[in-house]
Amino acid sequence: MHQQGLTDEALLALFRDERTKEKAFSLIVSKYKEKLYWHIRRLVVVHEDADDVLQNVFIKMWKGLEHFREESKLYTWLYRIATNESITFLHKQQKARIVDLGDTSDLQNSVKADPYFDASKLEWKLQLAIQTLPEQQRLVFCLRYFDEMPYNEISEILRVSTGSLKASYHHAAKKIEDYLLHH
Repeated sequence: MHQQGLTDEALLALFRDERTKEKAFSLIVSKYKEKLYWHIRRLVVVHEDADDVLQNVFIKMWKGLEHFREESKLYTWLYRIATNESITFLHKQQKARIVDLGDTSDLQNSVKADPYFDASKLEWKLQLAIQTLPEQQRLVFCLRYFDEMPYNEISEILRVSTGSLKASYHHAAKKIEDYLLHH
């Protein structure tokens, strides 16, 4: 039983059967873990933190999958959980450090502390620029730019109108462009 070729609907049907529930869960995890990891990693920055958040996502998925009514796509539902878990993690981290929500220096320092950080590489400058964005703009930019997600799906995940998302993305892109030109 490989997840290649199995649709989300088929995986969900396998999950609902007690005999194949655990195998189906493993197949769903295998199918989405890399995409979810990188989505989370772009938000929380540090690898170990991203791994912790991803584990929380899978725990929530296990607990909630039985009640998933397929009103949205499975991956949209998973991205919503991953986004919410990432935001929860960042808020807990900020409260623990007693940092203003608008203060992005901790996130920038996390990028710089990464053992693979190389300030001369554009990809790292892009990561630094992304970490200067307000939370909503950072989320929208990452989902749209890296995950190439359509606005209607981002709207389902973040529960924000597509018009607002387009404006957030435009502002985020402009701020990133300014950052890259001046740093």
